[in-house]
Amino acid sequence: MSESLNRETWLDALRGRIVEIAPAQALARQAQGALLIDVREDAERAAGMPADALGLSRGFLELRIEQVEASRDRPLLLLCGSGQRSLLAAEALQRLGYREVCSVAGGFQRWKAEGLPVSASMLDADAAERYARQLCLPQVGEAGQARLAAAKIVLLGAGGLGAPAALYLAAAGVGQLTLIDDDRVERSNLHRQVIHADARVGMAKTESARITLQALNPRVRVELRNERLQADNVERLLAGHDLLVDGADNFPARYLLAAASQRLKLPMVYGAVERFSGQLSVFDPRRVDSPCYRCLFPEPPAAADAPNCSEAGVLGVLPGIVGLLQATEALKLILGLGEPLVGRLLGFDALGMHFRETRLPRDPDCPGCGAGAVFGGYADIARLCSAAA
Repeated sequence: MSESLNRETWLDALRGRIVEIAPAQALARQAQGALLIDVREDAERAAGMPADALGLSRGFLELRIEQVEASRDRPLLLLCGSGQRSLLAAEALQRLGYREVCSVAGGFQRWKAEGLPVSASMLDADAAERYARQLCLPQVGEAGQARLAAAKIVLLGAGGLGAPAALYLAAAGVGQLTLIDDDRVERSNLHRQVIHADARVGMAKTESARITLQALNPRVRVELRNERLQADNVERLLAGHDLLVDGADNFPARYLLAAASQRLKLPMVYGAVERFSGQLSVFDPRRVDSPCYRCLFPEPPAAADAPNCSEAGVLGVLPGIVGLLQATEALKLILGLGEPLVGRLLGFDALGMHFRETRLPRDPDCPGCGAGAVFGGYADIARLCSAAA
């Protein structure tokens, strides 16, 4: 009994310091520009929350409120299940210097009982739990997770770069991953292509990757294309996707990929590795200021000047680092977050543990995207690469 009395006394004291308003008043203030924050846990909000409210769990409120609303002058309205946690949350925000903070009396229970507008969660219980740490980011939330679920990303190559990129894109909840690769798993792949396993040596890389990805996240659709990218299939394989991740290990495929990226207006997340170094960039033909791959490499280098991993060797962790950075850029593009690597080339030196950024402006005379560029067909691009070999 004494604990109950102490709690009530404590809540009464809070009510003396925090302004409480009815749900209908909160709705009216929200329409006038106040920010309504639902401080319940993710699992509680999965059943629904006030329309246009921001979901930000009480445990993360102090850590993340400045990312959501830096101004101390905007009115903040806090809502929980029954009106008690919101009192605590309001007091915490007052301590942080927010000047106009109110608690919604009766919480979500009263909000629903009064028939005020509610938005149903777009996520089921599995998704709410699976993506919980991502959903609590204000820059992602349910709307961002829905964008990821609707996204279709094509990965050229299920090898060194494609393996880590695919793993993290699947884990993040990208709706469809299309894997293009005609190779089979070899034991020499395993030190860097971590999506495969020793027991799957000899299996098609696409199928081996599918097994791992579906085990990690069965919600993701994994489409397999056991084909080599060529002039006669490149547009068919890439069309219908939102962006592509370049994990190619040869120049003919990469030049075909770059040409199709331009023609299909498909952003291309480029990555490459050799020995102890790697580089990446984003080529986005939807942007007038974006360079393309041929602004970086106008013509294919001679084969002797560009050995592949089997010839030059590569430190096993290096594709993992670059592939993860490619996945990061892909997620940013889907979510519309941050500043993508458009017009910038990021280089990585593993031995010195250095990152170096170089400006990569669009080349007005580029044979791929310049004003005078002429597309002669994918067969011409394939011949161009063959001549350099």
